[in-house]
Parts: sequence; structure tokens; C-alpha cells
Amino acid sequence: MSSEHRLHYTTPSTTFPTSLPLGNGRFAASVLSSPAKESFILNEVSFWSGKREKAGEGLAERPTDPKAELRETQKCYLNGDYAQGKKRAEKYLESKKNNFGTNLGVGTLDIAVNGQGSIDQVRGFERELRLDEAVAETRYTINGRQFKRRSFLSHPSQVLVVQFDGDDLRGLEVMVGVQGENEAFTSKITDYGKLEFNAQALESVHSDGTCGVKGYGIVTATVDEGKVEHRDAKLVVSAKKSITILVAFNTDYSEPNDEWRKRTPLQMEAAFKLSAADLLKAHLEDYQPLYNRMSISLGSKSSTTTNIPTDQRRQNFESSGYADPSMFALYFHYARYLTIAGTRHDSPLPLHLQGLWNDGEACKMGWSCDYHLDINTQMNYFAILNGGFSDLMQPLVNYLIKLATSGQHAARVCYGSEGWVAHVFSNVWGFADPGWEVSYGLNVTGGLWMANHLIEMFEYSLDEAFMDSYARPVLAGASKFFLDYMIEDPKTGRLLTGPSVSPENSFFIVNENGEREEHYAALAPTLDVVLVRDLLAFCEYAATKSNSGKFNWEDDIRLYREAQEKLPPFQIGKNGQLQEWLHDFEEAQPYHRHLSHTMALCRSALISARHQPDLAEAARVTLERRQGRDDLEDIEFTAALFALNYARLGDAEKAVAQIGHLVGELSFDNLLSYSKPGVAGAEKNIFVIDGNFGGAAAISEMLIRSIIPRLGGPVEVDLLPALPAAWSEGTVDGMRIRGGLEAHFEWHDGKLDDVTFKASAASSLTVYYGEHRFEAKYQPGDVIKLGPSLQLQN
Repeated sequence: MSSEHRLHYTTPSTTFPTSLPLGNGRFAASVLSSPAKESFILNEVSFWSGKREKAGEGLAERPTDPKAELRETQKCYLNGDYAQGKKRAEKYLESKKNNFGTNLGVGTLDIAVNGQGSIDQVRGFERELRLDEAVAETRYTINGRQFKRRSFLSHPSQVLVVQFDGDDLRGLEVMVGVQGENEAFTSKITDYGKLEFNAQALESVHSDGTCGVKGYGIVTATVDEGKVEHRDAKLVVSAKKSITILVAFNTDYSEPNDEWRKRTPLQMEAAFKLSAADLLKAHLEDYQPLYNRMSISLGSKSSTTTNIPTDQRRQNFESSGYADPSMFALYFHYARYLTIAGTRHDSPLPLHLQGLWNDGEACKMGWSCDYHLDINTQMNYFAILNGGFSDLMQPLVNYLIKLATSGQHAARVCYGSEGWVAHVFSNVWGFADPGWEVSYGLNVTGGLWMANHLIEMFEYSLDEAFMDSYARPVLAGASKFFLDYMIEDPKTGRLLTGPSVSPENSFFIVNENGEREEHYAALAPTLDVVLVRDLLAFCEYAATKSNSGKFNWEDDIRLYREAQEKLPPFQIGKNGQLQEWLHDFEEAQPYHRHLSHTMALCRSALISARHQPDLAEAARVTLERRQGRDDLEDIEFTAALFALNYARLGDAEKAVAQIGHLVGELSFDNLLSYSKPGVAGAEKNIFVIDGNFGGAAAISEMLIRSIIPRLGGPVEVDLLPALPAAWSEGTVDGMRIRGGLEAHFEWHDGKLDDVTFKASAASSLTVYYGEHRFEAKYQPGDVIKLGPSLQLQN
């Protein structure tokens, strides 16, 4: 099997950083495997502590006239009185945590294996995760007898399947039990010989310890020539040929009655009727069409790394100068695997801080394993459209509709404004209020940043039905809020957001007494300008395309255009950097992990080297100043953001070095990315999945870049815009790009061989490769084939 589609190891797994993740978009398991024991850390996307609470319920003090309070606070900042503005914001725009909650682990399925012989005699131990099958497998021999275990999480059957087989299982005894995470967990053997367990998501760091989602699960076993017994709330299983263990689990999330409890036995009953072979067949028929939608290959197909265990490859990665191109391809495909395993079209919720999994650490910290809206959740979806997974965006779309609804209440209560708003983080109930402290909680564009994915979905599909049904309603609500919320600077006539933060970063001002003060909140931080400008441009375009006679769209179009003209321009600071704030403040944290203002370059078309070279160069200065510091907060999403920005700048070697660093130094042995200790309160390496997806997005950007500078205009496509020397040959098959296009291309010796575009929408494109350029219009079904000089081929 290709080393680009497999994680494999020759040592046992006993901790989360070495586990192998499985998932079906709702239910997840992390596989720990050794000869004597197979364990599965169980997770479910809706298994959350806490409960739904009303918007504004946690505000430190609820204003009687929120709009008047907002204007007074904004005037403080306009007048340069940051200290007074901060006091007012702390009084009216900070929330208490109350019962916000966190995603929690459900429990652990433990399978003890006895009677197979002395563990000292184990030979040939190997475990692997086959990405193209979504199957984990462990193999070894003891005294010449081969043993094999296979596990997968079926989306069609909604159960975890664990199969034991081998040359001869006689004498083998498997004991199956489930351990919970708190005192609310119970398990028992039912009258029908099944292991039944009940759980509730309870903790007291992010809630009061009394409220949380409830869950119900069943574990059963089937055998080929054997028996299933029970002992001390455990199944005791033995067989001659094979053993299959099934696990089903569901929660009461968003369901007021007990109907949800019926799903678990129904799922188990249906799965129990199928053989292990039939369960696997259905699983592969469901999974592989998704995984096979696209592929990439980097480096020589005769790579010598194929049989080297993944943990050793990762450890060798830095010392080799990241000279293992197929390792980058593996990381890319792993992100695609994690996407399919983590979210499906029918998932009840989107990917959270740890995707669908839970390491049991983030949920104990001040962070919470939640929906962070200031980079983490957004980055989870940076690579999903390139991979051809637009249908897997549906849970996020559904969640945004919910967030916009709860955000309407937050907008009224917190700001006295129409439309909707959400801030720095959210939960499964659509929490939209400000965070617990102004320093990070006044991320006023957090919800808008999430909704920006709707704009991107439209750019990729050009589907006007999607625009009318999903994107425009949500984004029009956001525009209504910002047009009402922003204040016009009487000195400049500029429309300004705020008080708002540039995520978690701070600056110094000099007060009237000549003293330096550190502040977080300001008016119109650059990230806000990026997001609001893209929002208004989309709303203007959507209004021009409307066929509805219910509204006077001309008034809206004029309003959107005038507001865009009044937004502040991007500015270059005294050090040549892209300013992070409206004013050229002295940075209080020049080592900071967030690079929020560079979204104008790496995630928007507002800055590009081709059209805004001065601003692009200023963004480069920002990157180099930040990266050059010895005290840089060097964590997973920071490396991904550096790589994305360098890819947009066409700096191949700096981009590949950042992705290599992400893979080699900021990922566990199981290649899941992590945030290092000493940053943002982390005391150890904490699994955060955004690095996996951000790294994959950067790889995509290095191979093919697409932007639409103006909606309704042509898509600009750059081929191999940031190709490092080490990736001298490769193929891309089925990469989706903006403009409703699918790209297939190949290169050797660092030079393009050919490219084919397949169109599913009507538009026009301009293709760039080196000094070559090609322009064309296209219709759905068109196929455009170009040679190495972008000459049209038949």
C-alpha cells in the first residue's frame, strides 16, 4: 500500500498521542492497541456538559439601553480614552461562563485479550490505519499463531465494529467492558446478554456539574463457533474462528423526550443481523467514493519511505530537511480522512476544537473543547472545499443558521442592534454572547468569520440556488447588524466597528499622563475590516442577482456600496508592516500566535501580490517580523497560517518549511496536530485539530491558487505558484477550485506537463503559469485542456 495513504507502526499504542482515530461523522473512537489489550476512547459530537441559556443571561450588567451604551463606549475610543472605554466594555460586554459547557469523552471500551500465549513471544507486531478504507488493523504472531484485529466506524450502520480473527482463536478469551468518565456513568448486563451503559456529560470547570447531555449505549458480541457469556458487568467471549464486537451510542441532544433512546437498540438490531463481511462491505461502499473524489501524489513513486513506520518517518523529517515529499502527501490525505471521519452531510453538529475526538485534556482547561470562533473552527474548514467535500459542509451550514438565530438575541441585548452577531466562542446550543473577558471576548466578527464560509462555498460552486437559500439569508442578517452597529468617525467619515479585538492580541497606547497602557479592544481592527468588506461585497452582488420582487434591491445595493466606500483602507505601518489595527500602535505582544490581519492575504482576495503588491509586501514584512522572534508563540495554527500566507506570496521554500515544521515538530506520532505548553494556558501538548486542516489547505495553495477578485468576474488560477524544489514531480487529480472548476494536472522536473479543467458552472477564467497566461469563458460540462505553455489542446 502507498505510504501516502497509510499510517503504520511497529510499537503498541497506550496513550492518546499514539492512538488511531476512527469516526462516522457523529460517533468516534481513538484506538489504543497492544497484544494484551485493545481499547477505544469513545466520543460523540453532541456529548456536552452545560445547557442552553438565554442570550445576555451571563452579562456582568445588562444595560437598559444597549444602543446608547454602545455609542457612549464607542465615543470613548473615538476620543482616545481607552481606559474609560475598557471600563464600560467590562461593565456591559463581558459574560459569565455559567453553564456554557464543553464536549466530553463518553468513556472507554476496554477489551482484554487472554489465552493467546506469552506476550514475551510476540513477533511482527504492526498496527495501521488505512486512510483509503477508514479501517484500523493490528497484526502479530505468538508462537507461530497469527492474530489480527480490525476496527471501523460504520456510517451506514452507525456502529463501531471490532473484529478478532487469525489462524486459530481456540483458547482465546476476550473480556469486554466499558469505563465511564464520572459517577453518573453506569453499566450492566441486560437480560438479553448485552452490555448496556448510560452516561451523562458532567463536569464543573465549564458548568456547575449538574447539567449535561445524556447518552445511552449498547455493546454486543457475535462469534463464529464460540460463545458469549458475562462476568462482573463484562462480556466474556471465546470462539474458534472469529469474534465481532459491536457498539452503538446515542444522546438526547436537542430531543426533549425519550425517543432518542430507541435509536441505540434499533441500530444494534440492524447491525447484529449482518455479518462482519457485510458490515465492512457497506462501510467501504459508503466511504471510498468520498475518499476517492480527489488525490495528490508528491515525489517519486519509488520512494524508500514506504515501509518505514510513521512515527520514525516523522522523527526523521526535520533532520532530513523535510526531504520526504510523500510525507506531505500523507499529511494532506490524512486531513481528507479526518474530514470524512469527522463530519458527514447528516452530522448533527460541525467539527469542534478537536474535530470529533477528545483527548480529555482541552475540556479540563480554561479553553473548553468547544467552537472557538477566532481561528480554530474556521481553519477546520479551510481545506474541505478543495477536497471536493462541499456536501460535508452541511452541518456547518445548519449550525450557522442556528447561530444566526441565537445571535439575533445577542445583537439586541448586547448592542441594541438588528441582525445577528456572535463573538469568540460558541457551544452546541448556539451561544453568541461576548466572552468572559474583553481581552479575547470582544471578537465581534467571530460569527461573521464563520459565516464567511458561505461566501467561499458560493465562490467554489457559483450555485445561485445555494446563494438564495442559505448564504444570502444568513449574511444579510450579519450585514444588517454591522450596518447598524458601526459608528462613523466624525473626523474622517469612516465607518468603524468596535470596540473589538484583533483576536487575543494587544497593543500599547500612551495616555494623557504620558504613561503606557496595554489594551486589547479598539475601533476597526484590520480583521474586522477584512470580514465586513467581504461581507458587504457579497451582499451587494447577491442583491444584483436577485429575482425577487418583494424588495427594493436598488436601495440595498446603494447602501452596501456606500458602506464599502466608507470602510477604512488597509494601511502600512512605520516598520513597513501591514497594520493590525486602525492606528499604528506599538505591539504589546510582537511574538503573538494569531496572524488575524493577514486573512486579507491568505483567505481573501482583498490583497494579492498581483493586484496589490505594496500591501502584499507589507504582509510579508508582518510575517518576517513575527517569525523572526525567538519568543514566537509557535503553535499548530500559527505554522499553518505562516504557510498559507507564504504560499499566497509565492514563497515556496518558506511555505514548505512551515508545513514541515507543523508535521515534524507540532504533531504527535499519530500526526494529529497540537498546541505547545506555555501558550494560552496550556500545561502540556494539547491536541487541536486545526493544524491538520490548515496544513492541508496550505499544501493545496502551493499547488494551485484560485481567487475571484470581484464576484461576477473571472476566477484567477495560478498553477504551481509555490512549488518547492523537493516536490519536483507530482500529480493532482480532482482538486476543486473557485469558479465551479475541477483541476487535474501533472509536473516533472519542477515543470508543468499539462492541466485539465472540468466545469460544473458558467463563468470565465484567467490561468497563470510562470510567464504564460490563458483566458477563456466556459459553460457547465466544458473541458479545457492546456499544455505546458498553457496552449489549448484538443
